[in-house]
Amino acid sequence: MSSVHLEPQDLPDVAPHNHGRTTAGWVTNVGLVLAAILVSVGIAIPVHAVTFTGIGVAVVALAAGAALRALGHGQPLS
Repeated sequence: MSSVHLEPQDLPDVAPHNHGRTTAGWVTNVGLVLAAILVSVGIAIPVHAVTFTGIGVAVVALAAGAALRALGHGQPLS
């Protein structure tokens, strides 16, 4: 049993109905997972080209997610 007692005003707001189901979120997430795989493979077998490709994929994924969110395909800011 937990001894923590939360009051209703201490609880977070309810998540929006599309939380985690936006195009911007999926593009960013898939891109970053692919980038992490590339970077880890590039580090495991010392191939600098694969490592830097993974870093580039991460930058592109973050830029694509930001652009999609700015175009209205992501979670609203408020």
